[in-house]
Amino acid sequence: MMSYLEEIRKLVGSRRIFVPGVRAIIVNRAGEILLQRRNDNGLWGIPGGSVELDETPFEALGREVEEETSLKVVAAQPMGLYCGPRQKFAYPNHDQVQCFALAFIVREWRGTPRADGREGSMLRFFQTSGLPEDIVPVHRQTIEDYLRYDGVFLLSD
Repeated sequence: MMSYLEEIRKLVGSRRIFVPGVRAIIVNRAGEILLQRRNDNGLWGIPGGSVELDETPFEALGREVEEETSLKVVAAQPMGLYCGPRQKFAYPNHDQVQCFALAFIVREWRGTPRADGREGSMLRFFQTSGLPEDIVPVHRQTIEDYLRYDGVFLLSD
């Protein structure tokens, strides 16, 4: 079955489109953040993806996290909304997007992290003081916001 985003891409090609999405800051008991080495650009990033038709953001979060990490989200706290000119980018295949993404902090999950091999080649928990330099730019902003997060919902561009 073709995803909503794939259907839209058939109609508009690679020109920029608005993409509603979710991002997951997955934190273990040691306070480390789970990152995945992405196959599309070779950078580290946080799990996430687009919200499908007839799906809530929390359902999309659970689906995307499970697809990319094999983890099942038990509970998640909405942290912030990301939208604006700093949220636009192009994929290596030249598809252009502008994200409208809801970021969640996930501290309650079940399972053992395993990369899916399709979107990511490796998963690893990183101490917040030792994050890699090569992080997807829009994800870096989300991680930096998490590190400063004081419990008040963020609206970020």
